[in-house]
Amino acid sequence: MTKTRSTRRHFLASTAAGAGLLILPARAARAYRANEKVDVAFIGVGGVARGNRRRMSRLEKDANIVALCDVDEALLAPARKDHPQAKVHRDYRKMLAEQKNIDAVVVSTPDHSHFPASILAMQHGKAVATEKPIAHTVWEARQLAIAAKKYGVATQMDNEHHAKENLRLQVEWIRAGALGDIREVHIFSNRPIWKQGIAKRPKSESPPKTLDWDLWLGPAPHREFHQGLHRFSWRGWWDFGTGALGDMGCHQFDPVFWALDLSNPTAIHAKQTGNTTDSGPTSAVVTYEFPARGKLPPVVVKWFEGRADVPRPPKLETRAKLPSGGIVYYGSKETLLAAHPPKIRLVPKSRAKTFRKPPRTIERSPGHYKEWIDAVRGGKPASSNFVDVSGPLTELVLLGNLAIRTGERIEWDSKSLTAKNNPKANSLVRREYRPGFDFWRG
Repeated sequence: MTKTRSTRRHFLASTAAGAGLLILPARAARAYRANEKVDVAFIGVGGVARGNRRRMSRLEKDANIVALCDVDEALLAPARKDHPQAKVHRDYRKMLAEQKNIDAVVVSTPDHSHFPASILAMQHGKAVATEKPIAHTVWEARQLAIAAKKYGVATQMDNEHHAKENLRLQVEWIRAGALGDIREVHIFSNRPIWKQGIAKRPKSESPPKTLDWDLWLGPAPHREFHQGLHRFSWRGWWDFGTGALGDMGCHQFDPVFWALDLSNPTAIHAKQTGNTTDSGPTSAVVTYEFPARGKLPPVVVKWFEGRADVPRPPKLETRAKLPSGGIVYYGSKETLLAAHPPKIRLVPKSRAKTFRKPPRTIERSPGHYKEWIDAVRGGKPASSNFVDVSGPLTELVLLGNLAIRTGERIEWDSKSLTAKNNPKANSLVRREYRPGFDFWRG
């Protein structure tokens, strides 16, 4: 990984000047005393954040939860009971400006607020762990990687399976050549499990009295409240979510991205059903084309979501079923099936009898959040940090949404973040921000 990470760091440095992002002077990293705890704030406390708070609480010897921020009092109330010592906030901008004892921030908001909350925390010198995907657009993912490198803060995307044993086994086996040359990979998910393909916006309703709707909208364009937006189904609306790809792609592309050194596809195209201007598709197949990378041959990676038919591996046992989500690597020597959450097997199973497992070459993780907290205290970067891994990974994943939304082939130039043949796709690479949430511009 050393050469790849060095190349990506150089690439980020070369593109930062034209990025259009305000880069404030980097602050000196705080020095921690032996056994000193990291003081952590949560931006977003409900939904997936409940699990994130539980995992952080298990690190009681390493971290304190000192602040809770959410736009919905109905979510803040139970979180306050879980963490009575924490100060409570409704607006993360005020929290970061006023509460001085925060070392690190966990961002667990809907996708559309990931970038502004994360970039503001970094500008305040805070370490950041952000839910997947770390950004709502391709451009935002690039900016977060640039900013993380500039500010020198510890970062991590919350794709917790990155720390798991079976995911790292996939990477080791592929990098050791145990599967042979890989020229095609299929990644598939049963998502969306929320409603998509919506042609007409539902009738407007009054938001709950506990919810500050303007703060929930944050950087997104104004829309009237309805039950299909808050609290879960926002994923299916393009103004706020990133669809099935954004939800699961950062998990399921992760080992493929890592093992095959994927970063800069030459082209992306998609077939979809049900996509609308406002809402994602009911099903889609997205094809990414990658050139040769050093000794690695060109490879095609296909993403299948929703009800899209996933091809069965030719050698899969007749009675065997594909999992609801997973990966199939088609190698010149072996076919590997990896379910999600990570669980791997050869196809057919009988190949395991003579298969020689490669030696371990990747360091095992002490735990996803433990990696990040150790990095905050001056240790090595977390293995899913924004600069080397999750920034480029998120870019790659979200490129698929450009193909879904345009319905056209995209010839991609990664350095300039432009579709060389597709003005429509270029209009979706970045977005505008409501006044009050473009503070990162200066």
